[in-house]
Amino acid sequence: MFGIGLPELAVILVVAVIVFGPDRLPEFARQAGRFVRQLRNLAQNAQNELRRELGPDYSDLKLTDLDPRVAIRKHILDAMDEDGPPDFGRRPAYDVLPSGERPPFDPDAT
Repeated sequence: MFGIGLPELAVILVVAVIVFGPDRLPEFARQAGRFVRQLRNLAQNAQNELRRELGPDYSDLKLTDLDPRVAIRKHILDAMDEDGPPDFGRRPAYDVLPSGERPPFDPDAT
């Protein structure tokens, strides 16, 4: 969650105990829990209202779908799946020399 690992969480906890003290820390933890719960409810309500306003075509809409990078990646991958893998032709991008022929040499280029 938020890219915070166990060591970072331990440092935050130690700093919180030092700053707030062990007596007030439980109350701050409860307030933080309430705040996170309210934010989660607010985001869920906004998502539900957006789905309701957009109609039944967007009933499976997620807020992450609104990120332009995700939307572009999704549409490009969908288009590639429909078209199949790209066909670059049978000819390679370079010319193949016949057997025994030496490649051109430019002494000024080396």
